[in-house]
Amino acid sequence: MSDIDELLQEELKDEEFAQIWEETELEYQIKRMLVAARIEKKMTQKDLAEKSGVRQSNISRIESGACVPTITTLKELAKGLGKTLRIEMI
Repeated sequence: MSDIDELLQEELKDEEFAQIWEETELEYQIKRMLVAARIEKKMTQKDLAEKSGVRQSNISRIESGACVPTITTLKELAKGLGKTLRIEMI
């Protein structure tokens, strides 16, 4: 386990921190997934905007965590990346 994972596990013992972490983890996963997929495809935000039809400024706000995308926007971004959006409950 990395130092970061150990620190996170320790912080998650704090109830208030754990609640905030749980409330924001999904948004973090979305932006991380988007950035990783875009980098994997060697695309800039501008490239993705052109392929997806989503404005580059919106992509920037999603990736920075300034906004949470709609499912429709996520589908458009996935299509622009040559991927399919799949949502699961686990």
